Amino acid sequence: MLLPMVENNLFEDIFRVEKLNPDDKKLFERVTRIEARSEKFDMFMHLDINSEIYPLKVGQKFTLVLVSSLNPDGTPDTGYYTQINRQSLANNFEYVMYGKLYRITEGSGREKAELNISFGGLLMLLKGDTSHCNKFELDQRLYLLIRKV
Repeated sequence: MLLPMVENNLFEDIFRVEKLNPDDKKLFERVTRIEARSEKFDMFMHLDINSEIYPLKVGQKFTLVLVSSLNPDGTPDTGYYTQINRQSLANNFEYVMYGKLYRITEGSGREKAELNISFGGLLMLLKGDTSHCNKFELDQRLYLLIRKV
């Protein structure tokens, strides 16, 4: 189930885990790098996750959403988070990370665009058609939301 499009919904797709720790490298005990491909936009992704609290397996599918705010109406975050009587997009997901987009490589022709995001040291590479990456800006703060399908 995909979310209804809201103003701050920058990217959304269903991914299938293809590999865990590609190149047979596991750098940290509680971190797994997943390699996945999306169904709708055919995007390629490497994503580091805390596998102790959110394990994923090869073949497993999950919905991934990138947003600029957790407010359902898309209004910017205040920078402070409290759960008391507050609606949040995070309530609909199982795993949430907050990070910063630190590199954009724009593709041209057959070249694919690449987004590099750091979530406090857990890294994400999202690679694919440039048209699916045009809502992003360098140094943009993002929330990554995941829910298993």
